Amino acid sequence: MQVEQFNYDNKIVRDFGIATVIWGIVGMTVGLIAALQLVWPEVNFGLQYSTFGRIRPLHTNAVIFAFVGNAIFMGVYYSMQRVLKARMFSDVLSKIHFWGWQLIIVASAITLPLGLTTSHEYAEMEWPIDLAITIIWVVFGINMFGTIIRRRERHMYVAVWFYIATFVTVAVLHIVNSIQMPVGLWKSYYVYSGVQDALVQWWYGHNAVAFFLTTPFLGLMYYFLPKMANRPVYSYKLSILHFWSLIFIYIWAGPHHLLYTSLPSWVQSLGVVFSIMLIAPSWGGMINGLLTLRGAWDKVRTEPVLKFMVVALTCYGMATFEGPMLSLKQVNAIAHFTDWIVAHVHIGALGWNGFMTFAILYWLIPRIYKTQLYSKKLANAHFWIGTLGILFYAIPMYWAAVVQGLMWKDFTPEGVLKYPNFLATTLEILPMHMMRAVGGLLYLSGVILMTYNLVKTVKTGSLVANEAAEAPALKPIEKSEPSAHRRLERKPILFMVLSLIAILIGGIVEMIPTFTVANNVPKIASVKPYTALELTGRDLYIREGCVNCHSQTIRPFRSETARYGEYSKAGEFVYDHPFLWGSKRTGPDLHRIGGKYPHKWHFDHMLDPTITSPGSIMPPYPWLIEQDINYKYLTGKMKVMKNLGVPYSDDEINNAVEHAQAQAQAIVKDLESNDVQVEPSKEIIAMIAYLQRMGTDIKAEPKAAEDANKVAENN
Repeated sequence: MQVEQFNYDNKIVRDFGIATVIWGIVGMTVGLIAALQLVWPEVNFGLQYSTFGRIRPLHTNAVIFAFVGNAIFMGVYYSMQRVLKARMFSDVLSKIHFWGWQLIIVASAITLPLGLTTSHEYAEMEWPIDLAITIIWVVFGINMFGTIIRRRERHMYVAVWFYIATFVTVAVLHIVNSIQMPVGLWKSYYVYSGVQDALVQWWYGHNAVAFFLTTPFLGLMYYFLPKMANRPVYSYKLSILHFWSLIFIYIWAGPHHLLYTSLPSWVQSLGVVFSIMLIAPSWGGMINGLLTLRGAWDKVRTEPVLKFMVVALTCYGMATFEGPMLSLKQVNAIAHFTDWIVAHVHIGALGWNGFMTFAILYWLIPRIYKTQLYSKKLANAHFWIGTLGILFYAIPMYWAAVVQGLMWKDFTPEGVLKYPNFLATTLEILPMHMMRAVGGLLYLSGVILMTYNLVKTVKTGSLVANEAAEAPALKPIEKSEPSAHRRLERKPILFMVLSLIAILIGGIVEMIPTFTVANNVPKIASVKPYTALELTGRDLYIREGCVNCHSQTIRPFRSETARYGEYSKAGEFVYDHPFLWGSKRTGPDLHRIGGKYPHKWHFDHMLDPTITSPGSIMPPYPWLIEQDINYKYLTGKMKVMKNLGVPYSDDEINNAVEHAQAQAQAIVKDLESNDVQVEPSKEIIAMIAYLQRMGTDIKAEPKAAEDANKVAENN
């Protein structure tokens, strides 16, 4: 038997490990600052670049793509080399992947606080960064499949299945969700609008959680947990069932984020059905992991890495039970837009992703440095501090969610809203938000403790950059395998194609009819495109991240129509690129805010929210009153909108700036009549124009709308 000598590349593993720790501290620190701002908005220090609306996407992207992303690559590069018995395909590609990913993170960390955002949740980066992500993801894929093809192990271990599914699905999700038409280097509009944009975004948003935060970590679990416990995986057959059912079912569930919206009801129902089905494969994976520890529970009591893994799997089970439960319409009616969603997400992020990452770091770093962990006592302390952090974070958020959901829907015996002022709910849950911040501080403290422990560990050892290994050369296939799946495990390209087919089916079934069926989004005659000034104000609304706190969709509930006005119709959003329905109500819904208050109210509210809403936790926006509107790209924006199907006339495009200035003068004149002096060139004027337009189109009388259409046709 010919035995080949080769080396594992531990340097790339070390690099991703360092990046994981650094970005983890950065992302969690930003998250703590954001949490504090929901109690004390002045924690933004009066800076426009550090308001909650701007740093919330910085926090989510730093934690998801910087902390968790680097952790994934660290674990994949370590485990893949060992289960395939081969060094990574190309050291150069590994370095390009590492440094390219870090540059993407830095670019995102700079642009998001500057307000350069698309507003799509978990995909807020503008098109140049999206393009860079695509390139680096392809580099990763080439390196991964090159390694698989050069393997010395005939069969691909279960962890590799999940890595393959992660690669192909994230590629599809990213490409479909990132189709934008650029206006300039840092501004673009999504080609989708309204309801269709909402479907694409939450097809992406839900499955980014599925295939970036779940499937790669399941692959890591299948490799690292048996290694840590020194036990074989409980069931090979269960892992097959777990894998294929999970990747097929998961992709359908995205519409459960849009229940009771104007998304077609049949799509909502599909999302609910597949969300309920998702419990089975999700819990199958959790059970396979926990049962792998059979006979090793004494070791769990003494080994901190296994404690982290057990809690990680438990949190995974809890989060994957909650998701289907939240997709039930009766539960969703109360829980959606509340802090329950925040708790649900963080059970997965802090427990599943965070704790598994910590376990892998504690196990892996000593091995590539050929030393022992500096202190198990510190690791155990980290475990208990982190666990308390999760509890202090999640429990108050569940409590706050119940308070929110019940207060929003509470009516008096006379049939009127008991709490018509949204702010009453906000003030009621402030103590819970304070406790949530304490939980975040505890969790971050544990990470800092881990960092100290790992640094001390590294100092006692020396990195084995090229770890010597040997394995028999891959032999030609001599006999057929007894099962079809064992034969499939020999064929990585076929495996990839079948995985791609499995994840494409759900997206195709849900999206193609929504995009192609005639009159699927009924038109409303009175709904018109935004004026030049209103479009400018909408872009400012996006820049400031207002969608992170305010929704723009009123659901057909008595409680919502009584508080906000007429429920939202699909036809009202046909010119919205992007949609701005939001996913959390830290503040009230704004879809019918237009015309509800005078211009001066909006001016005062942006200058200092406590003037109009005493006790408000919304930060002031004085820079909107100080900064001039940038009309540089206005004509280009409207041209792009016209190319996307928005019916702007040539006159509206060619004279966009003049029309915007004329509308601004009218708003300034109204403000002057209320003793407010402001120049028409200031951003606040565009913001007021947008807010006053929001949701007003359907208020037009049918006869007036018909007359307006006739005039437009004659012109």
